Amino acid sequence: MNKTNRLKEAPINRNISATKVRLIGKEGEQLGIVSINEARNKAEESGLDLVQIYKSSDYIVCKIMDYGKFVFEKKKQRSAQKKNNVKEIKFRPVTSESDYKVKIKSLMRFIEEGDRSKVTIRFRGREIAHKELGKKLMERILIDLKDLIMVESKQKMEGKQMTMMITPKKHN
Repeated sequence: MNKTNRLKEAPINRNISATKVRLIGKEGEQLGIVSINEARNKAEESGLDLVQIYKSSDYIVCKIMDYGKFVFEKKKQRSAQKKNNVKEIKFRPVTSESDYKVKIKSLMRFIEEGDRSKVTIRFRGREIAHKELGKKLMERILIDLKDLIMVESKQKMEGKQMTMMITPKKHN
């Protein structure tokens, strides 16, 4: 499944199929129900686009706006939401090889989708006495993902957990 961040395009200007529309002005004011031609003329007079924003059973709701700016703002909002999205993968110092491979694949998928990721190694019981196993595991993760990631925050101990934050590398 290919997951992309495409905006669902709204019909604009000549692509709106209606005879009458409920029109909203560029400042958000209600201009009432008008013919589609009158709505298009008002949009052209103001040098902006007529954009369909809602389709109800009664009338199509259209707004006069700068469509390019609208799309840009939506993309900016999505990237800001993505920036705050943190995925977490948890390991144990004695994680088996098969589990390690599965978790690394998940981590690679998160990174390829552009998500920041938190790698956690949880120590239980006497495992805490062998922190070097956790450090080796963190180093192995860094080596396996070196082409895809940048380290946002180095490994550190927080109680019985060792954590590290990683982000996708910026590709030019």
